Amino acid sequence: MFKTRLLSGILLIIIALVTVISGGNILFATMFIISLIGLTEFYKVFDIKTKAPGICGYAAATVYYILVYLKSVLSRDPDWFIFLFMIFLICVMGVFVFSFPKYRTEQILAAFFGMFYVAVMLSYIYQIRILPRGIFTVWLVFICSWGCDTCAYCVGMLLGKHKMAPKLSPKKSVEGALGGIVGAALLGALYALVINTWAGAGAQVWRFAIICGIGGVVSQIGDLAASAIKRNHNIKDYGKLIPGHGGVLDRFDSVIFTAPMIYYLTILL
Repeated sequence: MFKTRLLSGILLIIIALVTVISGGNILFATMFIISLIGLTEFYKVFDIKTKAPGICGYAAATVYYILVYLKSVLSRDPDWFIFLFMIFLICVMGVFVFSFPKYRTEQILAAFFGMFYVAVMLSYIYQIRILPRGIFTVWLVFICSWGCDTCAYCVGMLLGKHKMAPKLSPKKSVEGALGGIVGAALLGALYALVINTWAGAGAQVWRFAIICGIGGVVSQIGDLAASAIKRNHNIKDYGKLIPGHGGVLDRFDSVIFTAPMIYYLTILL
């Protein structure tokens, strides 16, 4: 199992390096495909993967990505994103009422929520990449998510005594959570020093440390949120696409929350 997980992890890193460094259409297409796979995994939990509410979700996600791609072209027009979300809501509610009582309320809510939770949130990886100096900033998403997870695990194993969420995730501790946040901030600072030295990025160390520290907090909420959904529905993994890791949502659960946070923190700071 460890060997399978390790090999899958290495492959994921290679894919991330190729797509993120390439950017542009390659990264856009990759994030779109990942979002659709993740959305399928999420909809499967609520039994709407191939049903009308789910189909509405896939269609809305597709149109959303088209709008993201054409964002610069549409900048002077009305807010098409809000318009899309309203039309999407009307469509899923239309499915609800005209097929009543075929679908439960939670299935309709899941169709609407899932599009935001997966497609919209993950799209921020691409949106960070197209920002000025985005080729450097985008890696903060993964440093916050995966770096925080690793640091939290190590600190928790060594010093963990107080349970953070005993009913949801018994192995996670307060000490581990704090270690993950501090570790993410230190990794962010170290990353800034490295890209300044080797690429002349001109990154401010303190800003990267703050962004990664806040991102570390958010990434842990994302991890626990995904776990809570799985526990509520008695499933171990969202999927089996990535051997040893589960599905897209199992591997990107913290990234989903971190990506939009990094985007807005980058703009703010």
